Amino acid sequence: MLTTIKTYMYFAFGLHLQSSMPLPELMIDRQSLTEADVQIKVNDLTGLWSKYGKQNKFNVMQDHSVLFEVPDTAIYHIEKGNKITVSPIENASFDKIRLFVLGSCMGIILMQRKVLPLHGSAVKINNQAYLIVGESGAGKSTLASALLSKGYQLLSDDVIAVTLSNTNQAVVTPAYPQQKLWQKSLDAFAMASEDYRPIADRESKFAVPVHTQFSSEVLPLGGIFELVKTDTGTLKQEPVVGLNKLHTLYTHTYRQFLVERLNLTEWHFQLSAKISENTKIYRLKRNETGFTAYYLADKLLESIFEGVKK
Repeated sequence: MLTTIKTYMYFAFGLHLQSSMPLPELMIDRQSLTEADVQIKVNDLTGLWSKYGKQNKFNVMQDHSVLFEVPDTAIYHIEKGNKITVSPIENASFDKIRLFVLGSCMGIILMQRKVLPLHGSAVKINNQAYLIVGESGAGKSTLASALLSKGYQLLSDDVIAVTLSNTNQAVVTPAYPQQKLWQKSLDAFAMASEDYRPIADRESKFAVPVHTQFSSEVLPLGGIFELVKTDTGTLKQEPVVGLNKLHTLYTHTYRQFLVERLNLTEWHFQLSAKISENTKIYRLKRNETGFTAYYLADKLLESIFEGVKK
């Protein structure tokens, strides 16, 4: 069982977080605040789960809070965009408990705060944020890592926070300085897995800190690349246009099945329409086999800098 000793202050996704559990992946918040944006607390939720929960389901409550359980790990309750309650199951892995706090819980917090959470990686290139979105296993983090090896900086990995500025410019807010890479990607980059912590329950996927290659700036959104695996054997890049842009943004919204259930369909559509209006989106098809991250990175950069020249 997780025991709490002190209060920790962190900063991620543009939010000040006050947590009763350590979250070492996050940046320490050194500002002195009377009230944080989000409270993360450990408390017993077994009664609430017994009354309202359904096993392996994300349960949306009448107040639009979200209650879910990860078997053998914890029960989580996310409320009003400002509170996460965690009820650990006895002898659960702390790494796994934390994995869902930083993933599903923060994704829901952003959605409740009407910040669009996209599933992918964000990289700073030419003082703008470029997003790599795609299904799980598409190679998003690996492509982002190839870009980092060329001197660019990470903004986010897994959950990307996108919103509009006061001038209706789409902007990306940094998350925290960590990537998640599979063993085969580490091998391709000549990185020793012994140097990194395995992701909970995934012995072949590792947490890779990138403190020296992380950008903490809120940046304008420069473009979006949807990474898709194909068996054609050739790389193909094509623009996504018209209503297909909206479909792409919806498809790659983090935990998108909650949009309708949280009564956020109209908000999601309006925000997606504004983002897609001034954002170029490309579909980047790559071969299913072989390590092509460096080649894909070069092609992505060519597209970006050709667009800048125009």
